[in-house]
Amino acid sequence: MPVVRFGIIILADQRWQDSVRRWRLAEDYGFDHAWTYDHLGWRSLVDGPWFDAVPTLTAAAMVTSRISLGTLVASPNFRHPVSFARQLTALDDISGGRLLLGLGAGAGGDSFDARVLGDRPLSARERVDRFAEFAGLLDRVLRTDHVTWSGRYYRAVDARNLPGCVQQPRIPLVLAANGPRSIALAARLADGWVTTGHPADGIAAWWRSVGDALRRLEDALAAAGRDPMPVPKYLSLDASGVYALSSVGYLTDAAGRAGDLGFTDVITHWPRPDGPYAGQESVLAAAAADLLVP
Repeated sequence: MPVVRFGIIILADQRWQDSVRRWRLAEDYGFDHAWTYDHLGWRSLVDGPWFDAVPTLTAAAMVTSRISLGTLVASPNFRHPVSFARQLTALDDISGGRLLLGLGAGAGGDSFDARVLGDRPLSARERVDRFAEFAGLLDRVLRTDHVTWSGRYYRAVDARNLPGCVQQPRIPLVLAANGPRSIALAARLADGWVTTGHPADGIAAWWRSVGDALRRLEDALAAAGRDPMPVPKYLSLDASGVYALSSVGYLTDAAGRAGDLGFTDVITHWPRPDGPYAGQESVLAAAAADLLVP
């Protein structure tokens, strides 16, 4: 099997006294990176417990020492780059430089995040415009002191960033991108790229979609004058419609297929007792024993 790194998403749907076990185990099992969602509420879990990404990752940083920690993905729906940069700088410091910053365009349509603050709905084009502005200003504030910016969606006046990030020149940005404009943004700005592919009629079509997206990214990186090889390429396996931890064999095959396509990293979700990503923790433990190096 081609060598890929493994990541795990731990939803922030439990009180910390219950969730802490999962973050510790993620490191003990040997995962390379662990992530949580950045939402105010998410799909069918919106009526249940839900906790913010930044304090969750801060707590996770305090009970781990090796594993990279990240947002998959931070949302412009409710965050401002200036205040968010301050939170991220603190989190990068607390984690000792283990933070990965996944960024996306933000959920649209009738999603909870898009409507809970009472803002008008944005078109798909507007969401990508806002994404480009969000990522661009965040990149600048994380790198540079005294930033002034005036855009359509965000403004900053003499924004400060001292003491700056532990990781230099800033926290790595991992941009979620599928369409041509967001892929071009990732090629220009990102340190890594993550995709869920496109909704497809069957798993074979989904695999074709992620392969096509990867080729488009590589073309965009080349057009931007960047070598595609060193850029980490993350694939969220569970977006295929089949839960990757349905069995050890399935995860092994999916990771191998992703590596064959050219992905450097694969990500699945921590099993939940029911609902989204329902599965058995025994499968996770067995997969870790077979595939990961603790």
